[in-house]
Parts: sequence; structure tokens; C-alpha cells
Amino acid sequence: QPKKLRRAGGPPGSTMAYEEVNLDDMKWDLELEAFTYECPCGDLFQITMDELEDGEEIANCPSCSLIVLVEYGDEELMRAKVRSLTGEGGPDDSMPPAGAKAIAT
Repeated sequence: QPKKLRRAGGPPGSTMAYEEVNLDDMKWDLELEAFTYECPCGDLFQITMDELEDGEEIANCPSCSLIVLVEYGDEELMRAKVRSLTGEGGPDDSMPPAGAKAIAT
């Protein structure tokens, strides 16, 4: 079932957003140096730390015309800055428990 599109703030005829995504739900991509979120076309919506610090709320997909609205406040922005500096990916990173040992296969 297709998602409903929401108008990205602005006058009538402005761009429609595919989805609203909280910044905490986006993944930091070290190679792209951007926060990313999976696009239905198979690529990734992207927004950089600089764009977020400038107040940008729209993440674009480089492969199609879809966009997502990125929701964040000061707290999410601070956490995002830490993630971008430490290289932590985000909420779906699977970190082994403390004290876990790697097993050679």
C-alpha cells in the first residue's frame, strides 16, 4: 500500500514528502558523511550534518524525486553531532555486549 504524501511546508504546489522521519531513526553513513534513510527506490535519502545545523529538514534521494521530512530538535541534533563525530551508525547498529569475544569461523 503506497504511503500518503505530505506537503513539505510552503505554498501550494510545493514539494510533497514521502514520509516524516525522526533524526534518531536515521543512520550515519561514514562513507557518504551523511545521515541516511532507506528509500523505496533502493537508494538512500541523505542529509548532511552541515545541512542539519543550517536548519534543513528535507533529506533527498539522489536516485529519484522522493524526499523525506526530517524531524529533530536541539536534543536530536546534539545526539546526531556525537554520532557523526564518533562514527556510530545509529539505532540499527548491532553492537556486541560488553565483554563479548569474537569467534573465528
